[in-house]
Amino acid sequence: MIVDKIENSGIYTQAGTRIATAFKYIHATDFSEMLPGKYEIDGDDIFAIISEYETKDIAECALEAHRKYIDIQYVLEGAEFIGVTSLKKQVPVKAYSEEDDYVLFADDSSMVMLEAGRFAVFFPEDLHMPGLKNGNKAKIRKLIIKVKV
Repeated sequence: MIVDKIENSGIYTQAGTRIATAFKYIHATDFSEMLPGKYEIDGDDIFAIISEYETKDIAECALEAHRKYIDIQYVLEGAEFIGVTSLKKQVPVKAYSEEDDYVLFADDSSMVMLEAGRFAVFFPEDLHMPGLKNGNKAKIRKLIIKVKV
C-alpha cells in the first residue's frame, strides 16, 4: 500500500509502466467536468472510474481485495477514512467474484485519512475499506484507476 500527495506520484512510476501511465493520466486530465462513470485509458489493462458517494459508518462497509487489478484511489473532492490491513489468512465473508474482481472480508483495520489531493495505491495483498465517514457523513468525488496486475 502507498498513501501520498499527488505531487509526489512521480516517485512511484518505477513500480511499472502501467502505474506510470495511470499517474500520467491523472496529471494530464481535467476531472472537474467529467461525469461519474468508466473511462478507458488502455483497454482492459488500465481504466478509470469517477465515483461520487456519501461516506458511511464502518458497520455498513467491509474490507475488500482484488486479484486482477491494483487500485489507485485519488480523492478529487472531500475526505474519507479508509480502513486498511494486510491480506493474511482471513476467511472471506463474501466469496471472490471473478466478474467484478473483488472478495470481501471482516477484520480489524487501521484507518488512513484520504483527502482531496491525496491518493492510495492498493495491491492485491492490501485489504481496504474505502468510504468511511470522518465524524459526519460527507460527499466524496473520487477517481479510481484500475491497473491490471
